[in-house]
Amino acid sequence: MSPHQNHDRNDIDPAPNRPMSVSEIKDSYAEYADRMHRFEWIDRVILGRYRRDRFGDVEGRVLDVACGTGTNFRYLPDAVDLVGIDVSPEMLANAEERLTELDIDGSLREMDAQELEFPDDSFDAVISALSTCTFPDPIAALREMDRVCKPEGTIRLVEHGRSDVRPIAKYQEWRADAHYAQTGCRWTQNPREIASKAGLRVRDTDTGLFGTITTFEITPNRREER
Repeated sequence: MSPHQNHDRNDIDPAPNRPMSVSEIKDSYAEYADRMHRFEWIDRVILGRYRRDRFGDVEGRVLDVACGTGTNFRYLPDAVDLVGIDVSPEMLANAEERLTELDIDGSLREMDAQELEFPDDSFDAVISALSTCTFPDPIAALREMDRVCKPEGTIRLVEHGRSDVRPIAKYQEWRADAHYAQTGCRWTQNPREIASKAGLRVRDTDTGLFGTITTFEITPNRREER
């Protein structure tokens, strides 16, 4: 583990002590990819405005980390040069369909978000949605997003976590282990704490949907600070 990854996952991971491995996550999403693709309309109703608000003004070469079935694609400006990565080939197959459906000229690659196969400063913008809850090491993944984003670029996140409404939070806590075992999702995480531990420079953040959704605009660290 590199010095940048020297942190205690238990501080940020309220789900089971042993996070799923990348291969286990791939197996989990192989089962859910088609279902998520079919029911994307539900996401549009509930989360569409959060995605549009954070992703709708990015420019240039854009990396969508953990792009899944391509849910974010419809919220991006037409002129962006889009690259999507995901660890799941089944997710990417559905994302390819989404590119065709939306008539978007983009490229997709199977890749681990925690070890991005791109040089430093490769992208004008890096976006990701509902992803840190599934990464075995979310801090490593966020630092990789920072690494591949140009210093003058932007990182945009839409994340979810523990509600600030106590009855909802209690239910999330009660179901946390079962939910993680079924989906690999830590839905009681604290996205702001994860961003802080990753050393990211948050320019703007907002919450919604009873505190379960947190969105970020992040300024990449300068090269000498990395």
